Amino acid sequence: MASPAALLVSNLAKRYPGRETPVLRDLNFSLAAGERLAILGRNGQGKSTLIKMLGGVLAPTSGAISWSVTRSWPIGFAGGFQGSLTGYDNIRFLSRLYNKPISETLKAVEDFAELGEALTFPVKHYSSGMRARLAFGLSLAIEFDCYLIDELVAVGDSRFQKKCEEELFVHRADKSFILASHDTNVISRHCSQALVVEAGYCRLFRDIDEALDVYKWLRAP
Repeated sequence: MASPAALLVSNLAKRYPGRETPVLRDLNFSLAAGERLAILGRNGQGKSTLIKMLGGVLAPTSGAISWSVTRSWPIGFAGGFQGSLTGYDNIRFLSRLYNKPISETLKAVEDFAELGEALTFPVKHYSSGMRARLAFGLSLAIEFDCYLIDELVAVGDSRFQKKCEEELFVHRADKSFILASHDTNVISRHCSQALVVEAGYCRLFRDIDEALDVYKWLRAP
């Protein structure tokens, strides 16, 4: 029996004001519970735009996005925090928002993000890597059915990257993922299918190796 759809995307399009051509147009796909989808495309083709629309950060110009499971915010997106609040205060706020125990969430984020004293500083003073660590730690502490990831596995040193991969793809092996990344090694290890985005159009490949071959061809000089 097929797994129930966790996500349905219908006739999705995004056009920015003043831009002649759409960033994305007429996109249709579904994601079953537990599936892992890569989003592949050259820089500027709309990968991050799609992740933000799926995460509710950007509104589509037309079309529909329907979730039947809980989904994370886009983990690599830096705009999800209140900059004037400290890291600790942002954790407390999101714990209340998602009705999670504050003390447990604080401890989980402290242990994973490894930000130490920086959690007492306003988030507006964080580097992009620090904000990503905080976002990643919160996503793992709160737990979601589907994780939206925009290049976050590239954050930090090799030890921290390995830690991220283990927490996401090993300890949460039953979860769904949508991963926008240029790292073909990560994608080949962890994704079972891919959307290739080019010139506003998207094509779904059920064979991840075929998708990676097309992506490498598009990136060739």
